[in-house]
Amino acid sequence: MLEDLLSGAWQSVVFGVVGVGLMAAGFGLVDLLTPGKLRELIWVRRNANAGLLLAANQLGIAGIVFTAVLTSYDDFGKGLASTIIFGLIGLLIMALAFFVLDLLTPGKLGEVICSEEPHPAAWASAATHFGAALIVCACIA
Repeated sequence: MLEDLLSGAWQSVVFGVVGVGLMAAGFGLVDLLTPGKLRELIWVRRNANAGLLLAANQLGIAGIVFTAVLTSYDDFGKGLASTIIFGLIGLLIMALAFFVLDLLTPGKLGEVICSEEPHPAAWASAATHFGAALIVCACIA
């Protein structure tokens, strides 16, 4: 019983580290997709558009990690591999979705996201990121 508890605790730590690493990669992805430094846009300039896009990205990655862990909890190795593989796929799909939305809409989406004024395109972009993550979640299950 204690051995199961300790094993579960250790697995939680490993999945947590992998999940945080994937979320950090998600931060890097949003930083690459938007002009300027994301840290400055959100924490210094308090840009709501960039904050919304990053929030959707982080929730999407967390959803992918959650789904990967939940669907393969009986096999730690499979769960860990699934989390890493589907997390990276999720990041790629979210980037692709951003580029497709950018092609389908007028102007440059990255510039709109960095705009000081709240813009409805930020909501559309955030929904696209989160929707892309949900598609990956469905593929895991």
